[in-house]
Amino acid sequence: MLMAAAVLLAGCGGDEAESGSGGAKADAPSSAVLERAGSPKRSDFPAVKGRSLEEISSKLTAVQVGLASSVFTPGENRLAFGMIDDKRSFIYGASAVYLARTPKGRVLGPFPAPADPLVVEPPFRSRGAAEPGGDLAAIYDARVKLPSPGRWYVLAVVNVDGRQFGAPSQIQVNARENIPDVGEPAPRVKTDTLASAGGDIESIDTRVPPSEMHEESFDEVVGKKPVALLFATPRLCQTRVCGPVVDIAEQLRRSYGDRMAFIHQEVYNDNVVEKGLRPPLQTFRLRTEPWLFTIDQDGRVAARLEGSFGTKAFEEAIKAAL
Repeated sequence: MLMAAAVLLAGCGGDEAESGSGGAKADAPSSAVLERAGSPKRSDFPAVKGRSLEEISSKLTAVQVGLASSVFTPGENRLAFGMIDDKRSFIYGASAVYLARTPKGRVLGPFPAPADPLVVEPPFRSRGAAEPGGDLAAIYDARVKLPSPGRWYVLAVVNVDGRQFGAPSQIQVNARENIPDVGEPAPRVKTDTLASAGGDIESIDTRVPPSEMHEESFDEVVGKKPVALLFATPRLCQTRVCGPVVDIAEQLRRSYGDRMAFIHQEVYNDNVVEKGLRPPLQTFRLRTEPWLFTIDQDGRVAARLEGSFGTKAFEEAIKAAL
């Protein structure tokens, strides 16, 4: 039986000094490795040819997959993940995923999963964020079509130097979600600002150093200009890895900040996990973090990303709103 062997990843913000990572530091993947990992082709992976997930996985060396997204509905979805070897180090290579309703049922795929880099330039790195030679350098990003709700079995495959590794997992596809979707109006929520915090920046930003995305409240700018609204908590990541999504936002703000507002909203009340989610997340009906919503000038959601995401996905979401 194809059993799930997954750990959950997240992409909280950048400062993982207190996140309980526990992952071993690995040698940095070369630029050539990341370039190959960023351009997978369907032909790189085993053809289905009527085989089940169990049959495909039986020919692969077993590793683990770390899921970095968790909200799925019927239709096209983003499935983000990392691949982890028996030494708890991340694996980089051309990657793809397969899907099936049962381990022995009809298989969909392979869906190529390009690697999206997470490492930002030195001026935008927060304390503990990924550097060359750090823990997580890229996240795999597959766009998959899920025909129906229910439990789906996943097989992630990565090619490394001609050797193929596979890792099974499972996802739950819900009939619908109440989270604002592309094309829908964004809720006009008040977000925390330096002014509303009385100048206490550490109360509204756990990043070290704090981000510079707390000057404007979302309700004051939405509908007037495009917005990149990022819900993330750099220090309070609850899973093994915190991808540097706030760091990425700071870096991209340099290129796009004159055309749109960048707003970072912390996640937990008083920055204490046990106190629950802050009101803006509740209004957006979020249960996980991080989330990025880019909003166009008319106040409608242009793109959204959940979980760990890299510079390419973030920039594509920005361009969708401009």
